[in-house]
Order: sequence, then C-alpha cells, then structure tokens
Amino acid sequence: MQVILIQDVDNLGGRNELVTVKNGYARNYLIPQKYAVEASPSNLKQLQEKQKVQAKKEAAMLAQINKVTEVLKASPVKVGAKTGTSGKIFGSVTSLQIARAIRDQKGYEIDRKRISIVDEVKELGTYKASIDFGGSNVTEIEFEVVGE
Repeated sequence: MQVILIQDVDNLGGRNELVTVKNGYARNYLIPQKYAVEASPSNLKQLQEKQKVQAKKEAAMLAQINKVTEVLKASPVKVGAKTGTSGKIFGSVTSLQIARAIRDQKGYEIDRKRISIVDEVKELGTYKASIDFGGSNVTEIEFEVVGE
C-alpha cells in the first residue's frame, strides 16, 4: 500500500514522501496516528503542489544565501582584540565576536552557532572561518584580527 507521510517516521521516510508499506502497518498504525494519509489521486496532486512550492522556496533561499556569500567574501571582516606588546592577543577570537563583526560591518545577522573557526586564533593576522547555512551550503570567509 502506498501512503504519503505527513510527519517524519524513523526508519521509513521524511515528511511529504511517498512510501510503500504493508497494508496492516498503514491501516493500524500510520493512518490512525496521523503519520500518513492514503496515496489517493487527490492526495498525490496535493503532494505535487507542496513539492512545487517547496522547490520555489528553496530556490529563493539559495539565491539569498548566494547574495550573502558574495558580500561576505568581498572583503575580510575586521575583528578587534586586545593585544600585548609582542602581537599576541589575550584569550582568543570566538565565533560570537565574528558574528558581531559581520552584523556591524556587513549588516547581516548570522547565528554564532553556524560559524566555526578553521584555525586557532592567538595572534594578529588573517584567518579563515566557515559558515554553515544549512543543507550543503557551507562557505569560507576571511577575517582579520586587528589590535584594539
């Protein structure tokens, strides 16, 4: 029996996915628990419409991510840090500082949890960080650590 999943089901499939299961599993568990609906022609048509809408949203999101990536790669972000006389910084630069610098200098709000620093930052100079926008959209940006 073919059913359309309404929610993610472990070991079966994700939301809005058409799967084939045994009749009893569909009738006794998936449909009564509101995890799935029967794959009737009208439900299949609704599924296709949902997939079209989802594809348009993903395309718009990808365009926005590409725009943000271009702006971030245009020039390095400057992150200020307190330094000693030898050029070593006190502490290290964190993803929170990079997120604040991006917000202040480029105007984009990026969650600090999405930013990961490639190398450990202990001195003044230029370093790289990667930003995970979700899915397979990961970009590397440069940031420059300058003394305050």
